[in-house]
Amino acid sequence: MNKRELVDAIADRVGSKKAATEAVDAILETIQETVAKGEKVAITGFGSFEKADRPAREARNPATGATINVPATSVPKFKAGSDFKNLVAGAKKE
Repeated sequence: MNKRELVDAIADRVGSKKAATEAVDAILETIQETVAKGEKVAITGFGSFEKADRPAREARNPATGATINVPATSVPKFKAGSDFKNLVAGAKKE
């Protein structure tokens, strides 16, 4: 499912494609901006998004064997919540 298909699925529930597009855009932008600031976004039952820092390191080019310096960077990290994990695993809700 891509973003357009997600908007279409939500539009079926809320009745308006414009409202669904605005809602999806607002949610995604808010999560991205919050995580970029270093804050955690936790959605109960779904999962949490947070910023993870990767330290600088040395790596090797597998083709040439040359050493490459990889700079420190920050990346987004997602951890699925228990309800999401159970749904994907096929566990039944009681």
